[in-house]
Amino acid sequence: MTGSEPRNTVAMTKAEMTTIAIAIVTMLGGVLAALVPSAGAADIPPGQKLFQTNNCVTCHTIDHKLVGPSFMDVAKKYAGQPDAVPTLSDAIKKGHVGTWGPVPMPPHPTLSDADIKTLVDWILSLK
Repeated sequence: MTGSEPRNTVAMTKAEMTTIAIAIVTMLGGVLAALVPSAGAADIPPGQKLFQTNNCVTCHTIDHKLVGPSFMDVAKKYAGQPDAVPTLSDAIKKGHVGTWGPVPMPPHPTLSDADIKTLVDWILSLK
């Protein structure tokens, strides 16, 4: 090959690319969760354990931006806001796009409301 040959290409819509990206991120969640170092189970706050054992680690970290915002940035943005818990809970349960840029956060409908509240309370406790 000389590099001048035509390449086979397929045009995709933005929605199709987004769907593929979400599928890849979701599949990688389990792999990345297994790589997150953890202390003894008794030392980990319940919210952090939920973060580590669900696909949150695919897009988020505690202290720096990955695909989505760091949880410390989320805590800072929503600090002192009376609607922070319901707003974040709704975003986790139903998915969301726009607050942190164009990359959508997929919905997590299988997480219980109690687990989502535990996760949100932990996120908002980060300093």
